[in-house]
Order: sequence, then C-alpha cells, then structure tokens
Amino acid sequence: ITIIQFPEALLACKYPKKTLPSRLEWKKLGRSVTFVYYQQTLQGDFKNRAEMIDFSIRIRNVTRSDAGQYRCEVSAPTEQGQNLEEDTITLEVLVAPAAPSCEVPRYALSGTVVELRCQDKEGNPAPEYKWFKDGIPLLENPKLGSQSTNSSYTMNTKSGTLQFNTISKLDSGEYSCEARNSVGYRRCPGRRMQVDDLNLGGIIAAIVIVALVISVCGLGVCYAQRKGYFSKENCSRNTRPRLLVELLLNKDFIFSKFRAL
Repeated sequence: ITIIQFPEALLACKYPKKTLPSRLEWKKLGRSVTFVYYQQTLQGDFKNRAEMIDFSIRIRNVTRSDAGQYRCEVSAPTEQGQNLEEDTITLEVLVAPAAPSCEVPRYALSGTVVELRCQDKEGNPAPEYKWFKDGIPLLENPKLGSQSTNSSYTMNTKSGTLQFNTISKLDSGEYSCEARNSVGYRRCPGRRMQVDDLNLGGIIAAIVIVALVISVCGLGVCYAQRKGYFSKENCSRNTRPRLLVELLLNKDFIFSKFRAL
C-alpha cells in the first residue's frame, strides 16, 4: 500500500475469521526482523500509535521510517495439526521535499563555465528540479527563450544542476531552485550572482608594474655590486637570485646609500 507521510495506514492481514487462531504475530522485515505484534502485545513505539483490528494493524502518524515490508503470521489448529499461514504487505510512504540546498556563486567572470547546484534529500519519490531567475522560471530548453537571454545554459531536472557553458553579464540576477514531487514542492531562498567582464587592462597594467619592479631590483643589485656593497660577481643574466633576496632583506641599507649619492 502507498500513503502520504503522517496520516494513518491500515495493514490488513488476509486470514479467514472462521477459525480462531492460536497464534498471531506481525513482523517487519529487513536486514534484521523486528516484532511489531508479539504475544498479543504491540511492540516498541507501536504501543503508543497503533491498534489491532481483528488480525490487522492500524498505524497512526506514519513516517518514512515505517516504510518497508511487513508480514503477518497466523497459526491455527486443524485436523492435520497446526497450520501456518503468512501474508506479506509492502508499505511505501510518500514524503514531500524539504527546502532544497542551493549552491549559487556570488561572483563569476564573463566567458567562464559556472555550475549552480540544487539538492533535496527528504522527498520520496525523488523530486525533479526547476531553476528560477529573478522569480521567473528558466526554460528547460534555453533556445526556446527570448534572444535577450543567454542560451548557453544546460538544466538537469533530475540532478538539479544548472550549468552555464559561457556565462555572460546578462546572467547576473537572483537565482532560486524548486524541488517538486507528487506530494508537494519547496523552494530555496534566492541568492544573487554577479557576472563581471574580465579586466584585461588591469591585468596587463599589473604585469607591467611587476616587470618594472623586477627590473629596478636587478639594476639595484648590479649598482650595489659596482659600489662594493656586495662581493664582485658577474652582473649578467646569470646573476644569482641570492643577490636579489639579500637586496630586499637589506633594503633600508641600500636606500640609505642611494640617498647619499
């Protein structure tokens, strides 16, 4: 039988009522067998939320932990001796998704590959996922959208991933994800992602500055050698990096010498 979580479930044991059984037992099957009803008494937490109705059990406030296989065993006297009959029932509990866990980067560089993730671990059956941008659902097939929308993304409704193969500034916005199954749906809070262009000018300027600093340091080493601040060595391309380290460690001394020139 299949029910939604929290209402009650009736596990019916199909046994003719004409003969009074000498023994009735209910067991839950799994890696280990546990008693549900034994020696005319409900066992475990079933004592407080279940009741016997003839040979059947009514369970209240059913949770997903109750899902599984149950077996009722009825032993009754016959002319040939004790007769054992069994009936197995599978209980499936449907659960609505919880608020999914969403991973959305705060910043991204234009032209790179960016993946957003969404996952729920509570729903049964397993939910499907849908992504929203600024409260508007994204199409599973982006090519069907407007031309102003980046069509390079791929949405996997089974795994919950949203991947931009070539992200652009148009993709900046607030993203949220919804997990949905046959029982219900939940959505995670929206998170903003800002996409910026790569600042090539700034990178080139930084490289030029670093190169100038290295060049000035190299000239400083050579100048210091010629003035006798270091032992005389060949001031060429093969100048040992040790000299640069010494220069940097003794920068106050060198700068004082430069000011005295």
